[in-house]
Amino acid sequence: MRHDDPRLPTSPGFWRSPLRGTWFTSVLGLVLLVGITVLFVTGLVSYAAYNPDLAPVNDQTPDKGILGFYLFSWPTNPSWLYRLTQGLHVTLGIVLIPVLLAKLWSVVPKLFTLPPARSLAHALERISLLLLVGGGLFEFTTGVLNVQLDYLFPGSFYPLHFYGAWVFFAAFLAHAALKTPTALRAVRGRRLDEGELAAARPDPPTVSRRGALWFVGGASLLLLVTTAGQSIGGALRRTALLAPHGGADPGSGPNGFQINKTAAYAGIDTKETGEEAWRLVVTGRGGRTVRLSRAQLLRLPQHSAALPIACVEGWSTADQWWRGVRLRDLAALVGYEGDPPDVLVESIQRHGAFRRAALRANQVADPRSLLALQVNGEDLSPDHGYPARVIVPAAPGVLNTKWVARMTFGDL
Repeated sequence: MRHDDPRLPTSPGFWRSPLRGTWFTSVLGLVLLVGITVLFVTGLVSYAAYNPDLAPVNDQTPDKGILGFYLFSWPTNPSWLYRLTQGLHVTLGIVLIPVLLAKLWSVVPKLFTLPPARSLAHALERISLLLLVGGGLFEFTTGVLNVQLDYLFPGSFYPLHFYGAWVFFAAFLAHAALKTPTALRAVRGRRLDEGELAAARPDPPTVSRRGALWFVGGASLLLLVTTAGQSIGGALRRTALLAPHGGADPGSGPNGFQINKTAAYAGIDTKETGEEAWRLVVTGRGGRTVRLSRAQLLRLPQHSAALPIACVEGWSTADQWWRGVRLRDLAALVGYEGDPPDVLVESIQRHGAFRRAALRANQVADPRSLLALQVNGEDLSPDHGYPARVIVPAAPGVLNTKWVARMTFGDL
């Protein structure tokens, strides 16, 4: 068969939809221009929140080199900062899926255009288009799988999504530089049927292009309504029907709020967390070490803080009322009076990427950063980290280590 045979996708006659055209594609492209830029920025912010340059245990992304040029010490104020940035990142990413799919559908004939390259410049444009399409599908797919807790991809989500984001955004910027002027002219001129994307022999229309845009917008709105509640919390959590942490809270009472890993999943043995067996080992200046039972921790000065938990999957809790020993007071016990240093926190949990986590000195120094022993007026439940867990304002949930066994203060 010849490549111009109308039965083949390489032929312009194969693509018959009357919806395709420069205006339709341009509107979708401009929405993605804004949305993907926000996604990229909030994604970088999410990576910075892990303090990846602090210690290897925080960083699942080796050899980032110059890609870590923007990193900064993650702040503790406002306490809901990560809840906002990551909630926006995940919710916006899901909301943009219909727009992305519609955009890809609108330009799919160009992927089959022959010859593959008419010139060097055209070849570079086609390569950037392949990176753009492939990178976009990869980033959105891995992101959705991570939100749904379905780790079907090989390797760790963090380096895959991080490196994929840089490849995708580089191709996205190149494409935007080439196409944004054309898109703006098309939208301003309201030219609905001209351009190389329009079908050569269109079928009779069954819906207008504006109607198709309303359909795409409605799909995005539906995803917003059925997802955003997991980040907002409260009564709206029940509307997050498509989110693993949507619906009702998993229980009632003081410990009846969302969790990611149960004690059973983490392999926590109650024999290790009992009053007789469990001790917190705190090490500091010059190797000075103290061992504290839970009863001894409860006799130390107790402090309270109202803080949320916010996770990389985009879900968060409302503020919970935590009570326990300030991290900076524990640092003082092992020789760090005044300004405390960084700390390495280790859990009883024996496997998992974040059974150990490092916190920066500014996080340790915040008076709301606690080794929590109670929540909402009761002892922690096993699923919430009994006998003790870390809670730090504005930190990603995985850095709020549960089932803490050891804390080592000092420069990491």
